[in-house]
Amino acid sequence: MSNNLIIAIDGPAGSGKSTTAKLLAQKLGFLYIDTGAMYRAITFLALRHSIIGNSDKIIKLAEKCEIQVGFVNGETKIIVNGEDLTGKIRSLEVNKNVSNVSKIEGLRKILIKKQREMGKKGVGVVMEGRDITTVVFPDADVKIYLTAFIDERAKRRAKEFLDTGTAISINEIKKNLEQRDIIDSSRETSPLKKADDALEVDTSNVTIDEQVNIILNEVKKAADEKGIKLNINN
Repeated sequence: MSNNLIIAIDGPAGSGKSTTAKLLAQKLGFLYIDTGAMYRAITFLALRHSIIGNSDKIIKLAEKCEIQVGFVNGETKIIVNGEDLTGKIRSLEVNKNVSNVSKIEGLRKILIKKQREMGKKGVGVVMEGRDITTVVFPDADVKIYLTAFIDERAKRRAKEFLDTGTAISINEIKKNLEQRDIIDSSRETSPLKKADDALEVDTSNVTIDEQVNIILNEVKKAADEKGIKLNINN
């Protein structure tokens, strides 16, 4: 029996995955992995090298990338080939292109392999993305699908941009989110969908603390079943 607990969280953009997963990982003392940041990093590099739209070149680019994902002082850090891309992967240009890059089958195979390797390290991991419960770790100990109304998701994303000094209209963000939802859920490889055995949590009208506690209760049940003692931080 493995002493490694894997908590997998999926959901569309703006559903609260990152914030929830970070807080949950902090409480549990687990490794936190934002898989979306990995796809964003490749998208950023594809834009830098002007190869957006060229799947073969993007796959070759990813093959040469050594990717490190961490969580330092409340911030997700992503280092690619020694370069810190943390502050560069959340731009509107990356947002507009990341779903199309993410649907490249060869790229997903490369990053899924890296994600599985990351998830098997340490005593536990909280991994969030689009296909964690269905493809990356279909046998995860806890499987969660977060969702929220599109207007609420757009409002949250607008605040994120504003916090970084960029003002973008909610209508523009909403349109981008709707486009991403269509691409993410309809792609042939690893589409965004709720796993049959995942717990669905609608975050539209609950606080961050409430949704963290909902998942934490599921983690406690899984830990009890595996005979794992949790050290939960307040």
